[in-house]
Amino acid sequence: MRWIYQYQIEISNRFAALENLHGSKDVNRAWENNNENIKTSAKISLGLDKLKQHRPWFDEECLGFLDQRKQAKMQWVQDPSQSNVDNRNNVRFVASRHFRNKKKESLKAKIEELETNSKIKNIRYLYRGISDFKKGY
Repeated sequence: MRWIYQYQIEISNRFAALENLHGSKDVNRAWENNNENIKTSAKISLGLDKLKQHRPWFDEECLGFLDQRKQAKMQWVQDPSQSNVDNRNNVRFVASRHFRNKKKESLKAKIEELETNSKIKNIRYLYRGISDFKKGY
């Protein structure tokens, strides 16, 4: 419950700082400021969630590639020039290739683990690993 009060204080401080600025006539700018203040207050007081491990190969480096891809798309949306289109396509290609390679490495490591379990006759972990592969679609 302590984080609720911390969040409330953080929000009130940020909006008090905004009130000191004389109102701008640009509605979009005011909306962006409010949106950014709420997000930063939440990050400061609540913190970020830990990564869900649905994909064990997905790590902080992959998050960086996702952020790059998102930034390239935002640039393309704001200015759909040919240079931004090329940049967006290149970033998407590099990110996809990185994700594919990470997934292949993870799959290869799992297969090697299954092989070692098979060689040392560790049947329980061998069948658990095989059932993990069979789960899902």
